[in-house]
Amino acid sequence: MGAATTTVPRAQPHHPDPNENYLKAERGIMSWLVTLDHKRIGIMYLISVILAFAVGGFFALAVRFELFSRGHTIMDADQYNRAFTLHGVVMVFLFIIPSIPAALGNFVLPIQLGAKDVAFPRLNLMSYYIYVFGACFALYSMVTGAVDTGWTFYTPYSMRTTSSVIPMVLGAFIMGFSSILTGVNFLVTVHKLRAPGQTWTKLPLFIWGLYSTSIIQVLATPVLAITLLLLCLERFLGLGIFDPKLGGDPVLFQHFFWFYSHPAVYIMIVPGMAVVNEIIATFTRRAIVGYMFVAMSSLALALLGFLVWGHHLFVSGMSEYATMVFSGLTFLVAIPSGVKVFNWVATLYKGSIRLESPMLYALSFIFLFTIGGLTGLFLGMLAIDVHLHDTYFVVAHFHYVMVGGTVMGFVGGLHYWWPKMTGKLYNEGMAKVAWFLVFIGFNVTFIAQFIMGSRGMPRRYYDYLPEFEIFHKTSTIGSWILGAGFLTMLAMFIISLKSGAKSTRNPWGSAALEWQTPTPPPLANFIKVPTITRGPYDYHLATEEELSEQ
Repeated sequence: MGAATTTVPRAQPHHPDPNENYLKAERGIMSWLVTLDHKRIGIMYLISVILAFAVGGFFALAVRFELFSRGHTIMDADQYNRAFTLHGVVMVFLFIIPSIPAALGNFVLPIQLGAKDVAFPRLNLMSYYIYVFGACFALYSMVTGAVDTGWTFYTPYSMRTTSSVIPMVLGAFIMGFSSILTGVNFLVTVHKLRAPGQTWTKLPLFIWGLYSTSIIQVLATPVLAITLLLLCLERFLGLGIFDPKLGGDPVLFQHFFWFYSHPAVYIMIVPGMAVVNEIIATFTRRAIVGYMFVAMSSLALALLGFLVWGHHLFVSGMSEYATMVFSGLTFLVAIPSGVKVFNWVATLYKGSIRLESPMLYALSFIFLFTIGGLTGLFLGMLAIDVHLHDTYFVVAHFHYVMVGGTVMGFVGGLHYWWPKMTGKLYNEGMAKVAWFLVFIGFNVTFIAQFIMGSRGMPRRYYDYLPEFEIFHKTSTIGSWILGAGFLTMLAMFIISLKSGAKSTRNPWGSAALEWQTPTPPPLANFIKVPTITRGPYDYHLATEEELSEQ
């Protein structure tokens, strides 16, 4: 990647050796709980979001099991409302939003920059504990009655329900600060801590993705925080902001909520796109076609994402002129996503493709996200949206973007960087079996929902008409296959930790900077501070030693 110019200082008395493997540099539970090392904080985030994913997945399976047959199956209507609400809240606020930026980003971003750590290590640790503190509020809500409002907390119902709304809203409010502080930390790190020679045109596309995501986190999250705070104040003080009985406007809540939550879609999906860039470049052994177009498309998504929130409110009584503007802007935001997809496909063309497990997830991302994006255009058309609004078609579209996109990106990134994080390899055959189950299970689950949604099956309903039963049964069976895939993946990673073979420095033969440092990385990330002389995807400039898998 470049010449080494500066040697990292050796260990000082009472200080860990900066050249020691970060997993062994310090020992004991306290060394983890108070660590300032971005890699260890990333690992703690990773464990936390995986636990959240397990909880959210449990509620998803419970909802699908209930819908396997008409009428009462395993829960009553009130329990069903709480189960699908908790699935949404846990998955969105505790898993998807922090998954790639806070977990994978914390581990990888400083190494890809050639830095020793993030700009504010103490702030980084505080962000993690704020996330945990907010998660505790959410947990308290679950054990004290949970919520039944849906993850959107729409008023006026959220003002009047007797379920445990306030703790859950406060949990989301607190976790928002964690997101903001992580965004600020990453922005400063990218600007100030790049290694010598690391110009903006040599930045990995993963960095461009996280940089764009951080902009959204810093600018949009405060709007949600204020909205949720107003919701709490209205319940306590009866201010009359959103409740029509008090002279408030419930549609105003929807505007505030979606002004954050549509950009939040890009907080979730842009990091997934960023991971896919790294995987495709490594497993085709060539530079991403149209590097600057892909980088700028991330910034374009960050900007345009702020302008399209109104398409969630087409049937809420907006003026026809406003709906036309939001419809047009919705089509506009598809362009940067299209730029990425076309450039990935162009990169694959005549590339030296290796179908190892990370690449299978990257290809799945392209296929599934494209379906999710195109069906989003249907919902951006005014006349079609009126027909499909609040049907299972919207549920399927959302999951093709969030699961087919973000989760595939997260899981692909986890497979890709797992050897670097743990120093262990995993069973590739078992990984491919897990991928196959996840891919098949996901499509069986949600293609059925596209069909019944287009035929008018409303979402969030506890019961349904006989003509929809075959689709619900198919969707539930798909969710079981999907769950089996994730359980296989979990078993594969546990086996890897317990008895996996030791990983070499660069098991994928990548030209990227993070694969040039030892595996697992030393505490200071590099034995010698690197000087960057080429881009991360310049395979034609990389030496045989750099590309060596040993």
